[in-house]
This record gives sequence, C-alpha cells and structure tokens, in this order.
Amino acid sequence: MTDEITTQEKFETQTFEAQTYEEWLKFAAESLQSNARDNPYLDAKTDVYLLLSTVTQRRQAYIMAFPETLLTQEEMRRLSQLLSRRAKGEPMAYILGERDFWSLNLAVAPTTLIPRPDTEILVEKAVELVKNKINSLHFNRQSFSILDLGTGTGAIALALSAELTDWAEKFGVILRIWGADFLPDAVELARSNARRNHIHNVEFVQSDWFDNIHESFDMIVTNPPYIDAQDEHLTQGDVRFEPLTALVAAENGFGDLRHIIEQAPNYLKPQGYLLLEHGWQQGEKVRSFFAQNLWQGVETLKDYGDNERITLGRLK
Repeated sequence: MTDEITTQEKFETQTFEAQTYEEWLKFAAESLQSNARDNPYLDAKTDVYLLLSTVTQRRQAYIMAFPETLLTQEEMRRLSQLLSRRAKGEPMAYILGERDFWSLNLAVAPTTLIPRPDTEILVEKAVELVKNKINSLHFNRQSFSILDLGTGTGAIALALSAELTDWAEKFGVILRIWGADFLPDAVELARSNARRNHIHNVEFVQSDWFDNIHESFDMIVTNPPYIDAQDEHLTQGDVRFEPLTALVAAENGFGDLRHIIEQAPNYLKPQGYLLLEHGWQQGEKVRSFFAQNLWQGVETLKDYGDNERITLGRLK
C-alpha cells in the first residue's frame, strides 16, 4: 500500500518538460504509431488531436492556428495519462467517455458496445421504411411503435426518435419507442443518453431479448452479438476492450441472430419489419433464417465498405 501511494504521489508531482501544441502532437503521434502493429485500425494523427482538444478545451482549428502555445504542467500531466491509455490500445470512445452517432452525442462505457458508423445504415433504412409506412394509404393508426433489442448506449432507439418524432407528429402519428438490454448498467446508460440529448419518448427496459417484452411492434431493430468466439478480430483494435457479451454469440456467431429472427414474429404486428445488423460474411445464412419463417421482402444492405451488413424482412 505504501509503495502504491508513493508511486501515485510521484506521478502527481512529476514535472514535465514544457512543450508547445505542435511539439506534443509530434511526440504523441510518434508514440502511438510505434504501437500500430497491435492496432491495425489506429489513426494516430486524429487521436492525438482529439486528446489535445479534450484536455485544452480548444477546437482543432485553434490548435492549428496557434501551434506555438505552451501547455501547462496540469495539461501535460493529463495528456500523459490519456496518451498512456491510448498507447495500450484502449478505445478513444472509452478514454473520452463519449462518441458521436447520427446527430447525437452519446456517453459510452466499457459495459456497452461503442456505436459505429456502419450501424447508421440500419437507422437510415429504418427511417425510410417508417416514413413509407406512415405515408401509405393503408396506414390509418395514430401511433407507430419500434423496439430496439440489445440497445446498449441507446444509439439506434435515440437516433430514430431524433429523426422521426417531429416528422410523425405532422401526420398526427405518435412515435413510441422502446429499447431493451440484458444489462442493468446498459439500461441506465441509455436512459442517461436520452436525458443528455433531451429525448423523452423512448422507454428503456431490462430484458434478455424478448423475455420481458409483452407488446407487439410495427418494427424491431437490433445490432446483436454476431462474432464467433474464435474470430481473430477479437484480438485486434478497439474490440479487445469491448464487452464480449456484446460481441460474441454461440453457433459460430449466428445464435442470437437466429433466435431473434425466429422469435420476432411473436412480437410484430402484421406487415411489421425486422432489421438486423450482422457480420460482413453472414448475409447469406441470415437470409436463410428468414426463408425458414414467415417473412417476405427479405433483402440485405451493404455498409460503407461495400460489405453485406444489414438484413431485413417484413412479416407476412
């Protein structure tokens, strides 16, 4: 215990050699780049700018305009801490405690998956389908309900609310959205993200997939675990630090996808939609799961890397 306190005190009282913004950026980028072999997705230049901007509370434009600005000892100490964490591979989202997704800024935590740009494709398609449905001549109800399974940070549910709530109200339709997650900590994080983004029409509940769901919905969306436990990518990049419960599924990664596709008809209204994110090589098998059940209009969408990523179907 004495040794730990001594080490901490030494760190807290350590004096750093004064550096300008420009000097620290060069040093930090070189430090991170030396670890690039352990993180093939590392973007050292972007990361160090984010770290410097976070600690100094200066925008990147200011940092670039005044590169000769000297860092204070407290700023140097804080930067040293954060750079050390990033050099060990910890994701930037966890270091900064937040991640932008869609039009939202979301708090993140190591108990949940980090929202990624490819998931926005699911949101885009869901928005398109909701608008088409409400605009159709056959839609004569006053509400439209959506369930986000495995909501994590609440990213998908909150993005749909932000995009669609005001639009639906113009048609006299109330948008009702639920987000469900197995982990209580994830449910609380999602609720805090709703407050953070001033969103009030999303309800978050604890549920192991459908176990605690007792309603039927017009649409179900989900980004479930879909990685094989033996996948080598689990040892690379950010996923090394993300919870395996949000990444790995049984049956070589297909267990949760299959379960959701099989069970969703029990929780969808007639002509309701199911949209799932999955691995880039899983599209064919996911479509085969849909083919074994009561689905029509099954299609797969590609992500920004031109890989199959989202598959959807409509209940017959």
